[in-house]
Amino acid sequence: MRLKELSVELRDRIVSSHRSGERYQKMSASLKVPKNTVASIILKWKMLATTKSLPRAGCQAKLSNRGRRALVREVTKNLMVSLTQL
Repeated sequence: MRLKELSVELRDRIVSSHRSGERYQKMSASLKVPKNTVASIILKWKMLATTKSLPRAGCQAKLSNRGRRALVREVTKNLMVSLTQL
């Protein structure tokens, strides 16, 4: 299961710690971030020279989480409703 993204400020702190020569293990313990996450943030920074989130592939979701829950609620109330009536 994936968790939420780290903030840009936290990623910048990881990169600045790396620049100062701090080891991954120590950064991981002090910032309470897994060591693999620290390594992947630094790798991304080395390759792309940025810590910001890049656009993702694929199209955006048509329904928000709230809309999806409302749709499920309507369908469970009346199972025989058609798509056009929804």
